[in-house]
Formats: sequence, C-alpha cells, structure tokens
Amino acid sequence: MNGKQRNKPTTVVDGMPLSSALDEKMIRRVVHGFYEEIRRDHLLGPIFNAAITPEAWPRHLAKMCDFWSATLLRTSRYEGRPLPPHLTISGLGEAHFRRWLALFRATVKRVCPPETAALFMARALRIAHSFRLAVAFNRGEDTIHVKPILEESLCSDRASE
Repeated sequence: MNGKQRNKPTTVVDGMPLSSALDEKMIRRVVHGFYEEIRRDHLLGPIFNAAITPEAWPRHLAKMCDFWSATLLRTSRYEGRPLPPHLTISGLGEAHFRRWLALFRATVKRVCPPETAALFMARALRIAHSFRLAVAFNRGEDTIHVKPILEESLCSDRASE
C-alpha cells in the first residue's frame, strides 16, 4: 500500500464505509436497470409513464444518476428537489413505496456487491420513509401511524406480488 492509499480518508455514508466498488458506472447500471423494471411494472409503470414522456426519460435517468451520485459518492451534481413531484401523485400509498423498494432491492442485489447493495438499500429505505411522511403530512393525514418499511418485510419474488 502506498502513502497515498494509506492516507486516503474512508468515506462513510449512513454509518457504512463506502465500498471502492461503488463508482459512477455502477450507479448508472443501478439507475438504468431499476427504471427499466419500473417502466414495465404493473403497479408503478403506469404512474411513471404518465408523468414522464418518452422523450423526457433520458433527462430523468441522468438526473437520477446525479441524485444517487450526490447521495452516495458525495458529488455535487444533483440540483433539484425530489419530493414535490411525488406530492402531486394522487393515491400514492404504502403499496407503491413497497413495490418501489422491492424493485430497487432486486436491482441493487443484481448489480452490486452485497456491501454496496446494503448501502443503496439503507438510503432507499430512509428516502421512502421520508417521502411517505411528507405525502401523509401534505394530505393532512396523521403521520404518527406511518411506520418505516423494513427491508425484511418486502416481497422477494414477483409471483407473490
């Protein structure tokens, strides 16, 4: 190990050290693979496909790559507010977030080594909970009953969903 490697600080995200396997290429594979699944999904596909026109998908994918790069690699590429578009989706509920998380988990497990998949999932679970709270609050609902979705409670196969 040379001096440069030894002195390089370890980046910690959500209490986990950032794996050297995580890079922009992996983020792109996760984002593109995930949204490919989303667009075909029976529950989420109609929502996303109604909100994002075919010609807008490349821009959306680039923005989501920027989001995950900023979130996990601590780059400063993402500019935006991800919550407001979700607040306008009528009927958005726990089933949608569970499906989003299940598809996301399947994608990161397929694309990433286990420690990197765990990092992605830890952040995705926190984002989902934050969004669920915001959606409930925005609708004037009591947020005290909005409990975090736990990864172990997600369905693991498409047949059961």
